[in-house]
Amino acid sequence: MDYLYYAFFLLVTLIVLVTSHELGHFLVARWAGLHVVRFSVGFGKPVWSFYDRRGTEFCVAAVPLGGYVRMYDRRDADAAAHVPRVSAKSYDVLSPWWRIAVALAGPAANFVLAFLVFWLLSVMGVSSVVPIVGSVAAESPAEQAGLLPGDEIVAVDGVDTPAWTDIGLALASRLGDTGTIEIRAKRDDTPVIRSIGIEDWLGTVQDPDTIAALGIGRERLAVIGGIVEGEAAQRGGLRRGDRIVGIDGEPISLWTEFVGRVRTSAGRTIVVTVQRGGGETNIRMTPAQRIAEDGTEHGYAGAWLDTPTRLVRYGGIEALGRAASETYAKTVLTVELLGKMLTLDVPATNLAGPITIGKVTGDSARAGFDRFLWILALLSISLGIINLVPIPILDGGHVVYSVVEIVRSKPVSMRAQAVGAQIGLAIVVGLMLFVFYVDIARWLPG
Repeated sequence: MDYLYYAFFLLVTLIVLVTSHELGHFLVARWAGLHVVRFSVGFGKPVWSFYDRRGTEFCVAAVPLGGYVRMYDRRDADAAAHVPRVSAKSYDVLSPWWRIAVALAGPAANFVLAFLVFWLLSVMGVSSVVPIVGSVAAESPAEQAGLLPGDEIVAVDGVDTPAWTDIGLALASRLGDTGTIEIRAKRDDTPVIRSIGIEDWLGTVQDPDTIAALGIGRERLAVIGGIVEGEAAQRGGLRRGDRIVGIDGEPISLWTEFVGRVRTSAGRTIVVTVQRGGGETNIRMTPAQRIAEDGTEHGYAGAWLDTPTRLVRYGGIEALGRAASETYAKTVLTVELLGKMLTLDVPATNLAGPITIGKVTGDSARAGFDRFLWILALLSISLGIINLVPIPILDGGHVVYSVVEIVRSKPVSMRAQAVGAQIGLAIVVGLMLFVFYVDIARWLPG
């Protein structure tokens, strides 16, 4: 069933991204006075369609891996079958400036979609787990830099990081770099700045976990979030906000460690060391005996984890600036990563195909509607940037043709455009096959 779940969210994502992209082309083409023959979401034979009063066919096609807007061009072999019902221009008589505008409108629509999503998220408010370091691996870059469990990471390289995803993206911008990563943290409300040296950082690693690579663990610290009345934790004297640092003289720091010790101590008194009010206190607690459905016995304390979260929300006007800065920052990050792939500083195997996109969007939807929207905005930016690459058949290639026409004062010959289209198609198909291969290899066992 997971396959159907991921396929559903892949389909939803593609429909939203493709429709917004092609809508940009469509609106500017209509503005330029062109007759639009077909607005298609998907490739291949239409499975559903209708015509508007101007004779434009709007359809959904069988293969939902893209889309297109076909504009009337009297030079086409089948032009006679698509003569506009109302007065409208043919693509070949459009000025090169208008053709540039039509080509750029698709990617622009993707950036507008991302902006609107970021604005909506800013107004709705996004709730996220506060990025507090759970553990620091021995001899790791984080340990050598002096980061400690309990530190809250507030910025990476000057970029605010209110959530773990922001930290991951900030670190992703440093893939393949040599230099220093600056991490600004908060330790017991005291600002702490740490620097981590890197050299060709993760430049050959596929799908790197940038946070774990520094030795930073995202596990939850053993901090009490609440107590069940009448149970062992309350009887022993545990309080909300207590940070557990030891049991029976052995140091612990993580919630999973605390739970593990409690479950194996049913009916046996243990000494729990907690940090409270700037000092340490020892508490004697006897976990209750509980019987699981399978008949096994385990201990139960009656306490739950404290999960610090923050809700970041802006007013409607203030959110405009926030959305603009988010769109700009994510655009720069995407361009930088694509540039590093072209220069081989980062392996191209980090590209994501439809399988990965389906899984990422599906998992984000499980995490919450706001996370799905956030991923959708990132993918929309990526689609806009990719379409601006100056390859024939992509929007960037059409822009190049029009710029050449402006410079030469005459259009690029149809023969040259036909050859360019064949080369561009070969490049795009080759890239798609490579991405499919990487996608399949990424998820195959072993």
